[in-house]
Amino acid sequence: MELTARRRKILRAIVEHYIETAEPVGSKAIAKLAGLECSSATIRNDMAALEKMGYLEQPHTSAGRIPSSKGYRIYVNELMEHHKLSIQETERMNESLQLKMRELDRVIDQAGKLVSQFTNYPAFALAEGREQVTIVRYDLLMVNQTSFICVAMTSTNVVKNKLFHLPTDITEPQLQLLNALLNTSFTGKTLAQFSTDLMETARKAAGSSYGLISLVVSFAMDVLQDSEHSAVHTAGARHLLEHPEYQDVEKAHKLMSYLAQDDLGSLFPDSGDGTRVLIGPENVAEELKDTSVVLASYDIGEGMRGVIGVVGPTRMDYAKITAKLSYMADNLSKLFGGSAQLPERAQPKGLKAPEEHSQKEEE
Repeated sequence: MELTARRRKILRAIVEHYIETAEPVGSKAIAKLAGLECSSATIRNDMAALEKMGYLEQPHTSAGRIPSSKGYRIYVNELMEHHKLSIQETERMNESLQLKMRELDRVIDQAGKLVSQFTNYPAFALAEGREQVTIVRYDLLMVNQTSFICVAMTSTNVVKNKLFHLPTDITEPQLQLLNALLNTSFTGKTLAQFSTDLMETARKAAGSSYGLISLVVSFAMDVLQDSEHSAVHTAGARHLLEHPEYQDVEKAHKLMSYLAQDDLGSLFPDSGDGTRVLIGPENVAEELKDTSVVLASYDIGEGMRGVIGVVGPTRMDYAKITAKLSYMADNLSKLFGGSAQLPERAQPKGLKAPEEHSQKEEE
């Protein structure tokens, strides 16, 4: 059977009407929606042909048709129009991106929440490729005779600090010596390079201050371990309950429980350039076989990339979702790339807004 121009119009009309209403679509409605000057009988024949070709399904004998996974796929690849974000939509997203998100994990977590807010679907966000992170600088700050603050900055411009309370007094000269030793021997090294031999060298150089070195090095290793962690941040699972596909509480609970897991990174692949759409059975995980996943990647810098995306029913507005994810990913890349700021007013076409980049720190 041939997918003629008329059948393509019919398929597109069915997909878009079903996205909007979540109700099976009949031939009379299609005649109006597709702007076709032909009889309902002709449209019914074309709908039957589309069903035989695997693009449509008929949930009940007397009901209209709904798109299949194959139908959604050809719609995404060939039939849907490019969705242009409105000025109001881009301004809302720009305002959110203007927030001074100072730490990488906080940015990723916030990005997931914003995507969920803008799409009304559960969202996920993660960062990958941080295995080469190192500490590039230590600063030790005296608080009083028995306490000091250690500030450690990583090669990804993440700044962490910790207050240390000591059982004995410490002097300013001791702290300066410790600071020099840390910046000489414990910078530019990955977590794997914090070896026993390195600690033995530090012990000989530090002498009686070795106990302090051990405390700070332990803190530095924790910082590097956190930096290497690529946990998935999820947000907005409750949005599932707003869609008719998940009115079945057991079905909704199963998917929400799956999304609540900590280790989902391998199931949400890097989308490469642009966005990627996984429809129904195209997903790896069994729990996602009846859903669609739309994802986009962004550049963090220093060889790192992040992924943001949404999970929802196959009946989702792919044009709008891909436009919003692409816009968010472009701006996250600029955020981490250090561009000056977002534009004062968004333009409706071809806009990729820069944003503010600042050193990240934790209080």
